[in-house]
Amino acid sequence: MTYILPPLNALRAFEAAARHLSFKLAAHELHVTPAAVGQQVKALEARLGVQLFERLHKQLILTAAGRAYLPGVSEGFRHIAEATSQLKPAGAALLQLGVHGGVDLRRLQLEEFRSTHAEIGLRVLQPAGLHELIEGKVDLLIARGLRHHPGYRCDRVDEGSGVGDWLIAPEGTADCPEIVSFRDWLRALPAENRLANHRRPRLVGIMGS
Repeated sequence: MTYILPPLNALRAFEAAARHLSFKLAAHELHVTPAAVGQQVKALEARLGVQLFERLHKQLILTAAGRAYLPGVSEGFRHIAEATSQLKPAGAALLQLGVHGGVDLRRLQLEEFRSTHAEIGLRVLQPAGLHELIEGKVDLLIARGLRHHPGYRCDRVDEGSGVGDWLIAPEGTADCPEIVSFRDWLRALPAENRLANHRRPRLVGIMGS
């Protein structure tokens, strides 16, 4: 059976905006701009031929069609999330890595990491930020920023000063074997793979990789 679905990025933008009744709050959750959420929702409405929101001054309201659509979309994402949580990557230790949306994952050579570290089951969430690390959704995070965060070990990934990419882990777990292995892996990557020099365009989509 072939499922006829709208783009998942657009569905995710709609579902988050509908829960929050705010493009701004949805954008914060999805680590994109409010304009990007609005564009995704507008594209979804155009594809479906149905208006999902009434856009009033400083207020977002679901239309009757939007209210009818939301439960099924939310339930679908819940089932996907539950099915994903049941999957266990190969390896005795599960390492959940968050990565900010500007990083091209190919530069991290994650498949090579998995093949040379069979004892570690690596799972990636992108986009992700400090909020996912604080909530325990990821074990360590590659984040873009300027400074260190109290209570976290922050190791600069790229060279230089100012805004850069950092590998961030809670101080209490920063020296566990799987995190040390990944930190060493990043440090050993070829110079041409340095994250700051190979960034994909800011926001093309919303879904993680």
